Amino acid sequence: MKRIVLYAAIVLVLLGANLPLRAEELMQSAKQTFKPIPSIVPSVKNNAVTHEKIELGKMLFFDPRLSASQIISCESCHNLSTGGVDAGPTSIGHAWQKGPRRAPTVLNAVFNIAQFWDGRAEDLKAQAKGPMQAGVEMNATPALVEKTLLSMPGYVEQFKKAFPEEGSPVSFDNVAKAIEAFEATLITPASHFDQFLEGDANALNEREKDGLKLFMDKGCSACHNGINVGGRAYFPFGVVEKPGADILPPNDKGRFAVTKTASDEYVFRAGPLRNVALRAPYFHSGQVWSLKQAVAIMGASQLGQKLTDQEEDSIVAFLQSLTGEQPRVDVPILPVRTDSTPLPKQ
Repeated sequence: MKRIVLYAAIVLVLLGANLPLRAEELMQSAKQTFKPIPSIVPSVKNNAVTHEKIELGKMLFFDPRLSASQIISCESCHNLSTGGVDAGPTSIGHAWQKGPRRAPTVLNAVFNIAQFWDGRAEDLKAQAKGPMQAGVEMNATPALVEKTLLSMPGYVEQFKKAFPEEGSPVSFDNVAKAIEAFEATLITPASHFDQFLEGDANALNEREKDGLKLFMDKGCSACHNGINVGGRAYFPFGVVEKPGADILPPNDKGRFAVTKTASDEYVFRAGPLRNVALRAPYFHSGQVWSLKQAVAIMGASQLGQKLTDQEEDSIVAFLQSLTGEQPRVDVPILPVRTDSTPLPKQ
């Protein structure tokens, strides 16, 4: 009996010694593919992120008066309470029109190589201008936006503070710069996965570690890598097998609309997976409401693999570990309109 107890103790010691080593190997492997989200606001190209710009950008982000109808704001489609997206498959825009694609999340968007599913906007400044002018979204024009803002002394003063060296600071370009500065603050650090990458081997449980290993071994990380676990490159949807027309609508050819290159048909930017558990439904068509189902579809369509039920559950557990600290944003009190403020247009 003593000998059996001794053998058992030796086995436990050996296993105990091996577990940290296994976690350490997984951690080092993950560090080669992913990066943790920083806890400080990142810089953006050609736009100094100042406190004054951030405060102005926050006002503009929440202000529906930038739309022609004056009922749609940036926050309408990028709800900060629900993972930086709205709750439906595609967004509702001007005159109750439905947009053609699922709204991408605004959280951590600053880390993407480009904006929109097809990458048609090179940065957040360019992205901010698009929805304001799109007829299916906010249906405004640069002139209408500028006229609206110039009609409110509170905004004129805020623009002077944010762009003190400019003689005429209220401009459509500066609207985009201010919104970009605010959106650069919408980062979600300190997820369990970030803590694991930063050296805490116990930050992920065993199921999450299994999911991380599967995510890398199966090939998911070939497209979904880097700081945003995606968002850094473009890939065809349906590398091995195209999903059904409900998930991959045949009339939406993705990046082809931007490049007009035949090889870019049905090519999209790899979706960033940070906070993915918060923002169903999934894919650019917004037709898949289950994260587990989304994992299964990607396994079949992109990797040509039928994942087991246990593998899907493990990968989902890993994806849930990507949920970070959500930004705490106080809803701003907006400048008051005046008699010269343009009226809403239907």
